[in-house]
Amino acid sequence: EQIMEIREAVELPLTHPELYEDVGIKPPKGVILYGVPGTGKTLLAKAVAAETSATFLRVVGSELIQKYLGEGPKLVREMFRVAQENSPSIIFIDEIDAVATKRYDTTSGGEKEIQRTMLELLNQLDGFDDAGEVKVIMATNRIESLDPALIRPGRIDRKIEFPLPDEKTKRGIFKIHTSRMTLSDDVNLEEFVVAKDDLSGADIKAICSEAGMLALRERRMQVTQ
Repeated sequence: EQIMEIREAVELPLTHPELYEDVGIKPPKGVILYGVPGTGKTLLAKAVAAETSATFLRVVGSELIQKYLGEGPKLVREMFRVAQENSPSIIFIDEIDAVATKRYDTTSGGEKEIQRTMLELLNQLDGFDDAGEVKVIMATNRIESLDPALIRPGRIDRKIEFPLPDEKTKRGIFKIHTSRMTLSDDVNLEEFVVAKDDLSGADIKAICSEAGMLALRERRMQVTQ
């Protein structure tokens, strides 16, 4: 479901803009991916960029927080300029909550600089065409903390949730990460699948990798429970 939604919001507007023209609607400028860490937000953003052969520009929100006055907004302007010059392109801003949390009155110089960076980001989002060849993907683990101005209609109004995997999905992820392993007879992956632990996709990968490293350390050819 998440793959289909992100394709509709990012991939299809870049590869088949005529589909939106035929229906008579404007494609979204971008999309925000939200959910707990390790659920595949960054992975899917990269995969979509690969499908479109678009230029992929990735920045982490904290990188936009600079100690010198005016540097943050300047970086935002530069990012959008490079994206326009190398279009079709996708700007991916990970951990957007670092610069886009709700605004409060503050006298702190650092906080004011973050607000200026956020305002520049809003200006840039307002300044480019929906039907253009630049799309924006943002990701956050804390959507509830974001400034409503960022995710209002006309800016980044498409939201895609990345929940923790259900049992069927967990089973599939374990299968992927153990497909090249030799598992001993005592390994029961189903125990992990049905356990009530809040396992993300990244957690499952880490469990499988750790089991493999343990086998390597103990000079075993098989991975045990």
